[in-house]
Amino acid sequence: MDLVGLIIWLAIGAIAGWLAGQIMKGGGYGLVGDIIVGIVGAAIAGYLLPRIGIFIGGNIIGAIINATIGACVLLFVIRLVKR
Repeated sequence: MDLVGLIIWLAIGAIAGWLAGQIMKGGGYGLVGDIIVGIVGAAIAGYLLPRIGIFIGGNIIGAIINATIGACVLLFVIRLVKR
């Protein structure tokens, strides 16, 4: 992976983490927290969405949507465990 790919990967993670924080009414988790939530969310979505038959485009917007869905799932599970 080159430097540009890494920067894009981190930017998608940050955007998706921030969006998930806004959607799940938890607010942001700071830049590093949002990036981690977004990247882990992207991995979760990459595993779950194809298994249930959901395929979203492969462009940047599709990657952000996928990562945001996965990050929302991650935040939901974290909140269930915290209780």
